[in-house]
Amino acid sequence: MLAAALENIPLMIVATGALVGIAAALPGTFLVLRGSSLLSDAISHSIVLGIVLVWMMSGAQSGPLQLIGAAVTGLATVFLTELVAGTGRVKNDAAIGLVFPALFSIGVLLLNVYARDVHIDQHTVLLGEIGFVWLDTVALGAYEVPRSLLSMGAMCAINLVFVVLLFKELKLATFDRALAAALGFMPGLLFYALLALTSATAVAAFDAVGAVLFIAFVIVPPSAAYLLTDRLSLMLLLSAAIATLSSIAGYVVAVLFDVSIGGMMAVMTGLFLLLAFLFGPRYGIIAQALRRRRAATVTPA
Repeated sequence: MLAAALENIPLMIVATGALVGIAAALPGTFLVLRGSSLLSDAISHSIVLGIVLVWMMSGAQSGPLQLIGAAVTGLATVFLTELVAGTGRVKNDAAIGLVFPALFSIGVLLLNVYARDVHIDQHTVLLGEIGFVWLDTVALGAYEVPRSLLSMGAMCAINLVFVVLLFKELKLATFDRALAAALGFMPGLLFYALLALTSATAVAAFDAVGAVLFIAFVIVPPSAAYLLTDRLSLMLLLSAAIATLSSIAGYVVAVLFDVSIGGMMAVMTGLFLLLAFLFGPRYGIIAQALRRRRAATVTPA
C-alpha cells in the first residue's frame, strides 16, 4: 500500500496544489473585483499571531481550533485596518501596511519565544513544502491519502458551496454595495464572511504551500481571468482553471529544472497573467493595439 502511495507522489503534489489554487481563487476573485486583494497578503501574515495564540491556549497545531483562531485574527486585521483608515489620517493601503506588520511581528516574536521546539515556525508558515505532502498521510479505506489533500479538498468544497449559494448576493455586494444594502443583503457581513473563509483557507494551506504561494493563488489567477472576461461566473471558472494549470505546469517545470515546486507554481501563475495581459481578447495589449490601429485607418465620412 505504501508502494502504491509512493507511485502516486506526483499526482498527490499536483492535486494538492490544484485544490489550494481553486480554494484560494474562489474568494480571491471577489477580493480582486473589490480592489481588496492586498487584504489577502495582510491576512495570510497576521494570522500567524492567531496560530500561535491558539497553540498557546490549547496545544492544537492544526484542526478546527486553528481555523477558528485564524478566522478571528483575519477579521481582527480587517477591523483594525478599517479603524485606522477611518481616522482619516492615512489611506486604506497605508492602514493595511501599519496593521499587519505589527500583528505579524508579534506572532513571530511569540513563535521564537514559546514555540522553538514545536513544529510551528516562520519557514513552515511562510514557505511550506508542497513536495513533502505525501509524507503526512491518513488512512482512507484501502489508501493512504495526504492529510493536506483532505483538508484542502474540504476547504475547497466549503468555499464552493459558499460562492454557489450566495452568488447573487456576492455579485450585487461586489458591484453595487449601496443597492445590496437597500435590498437587505448585508454587504458588510458578506465581506467579513468572505475574509473569514480566506483566513481559514490560508491556515489549511500553510502546511502544504505556505503563505507565499497561497497569496499568489488568491491574487494572480483571478487577475488573469479578469483580463480575459467581463462575466463573473466565467471569471470564477477561469480563475480555477488557471490555478489548476499553474499547479500542473509548475510541478513539471520544477522537476525538469530541479527547483522549488511551490516557487515554480507561483511563477506559472505570473506567466499566465503575462499571457492574459498580452493576448487578452479585450484588455490585452495586443488586442488594444490592433483596435487602435483599425480605428486610425478608418476614413472619416
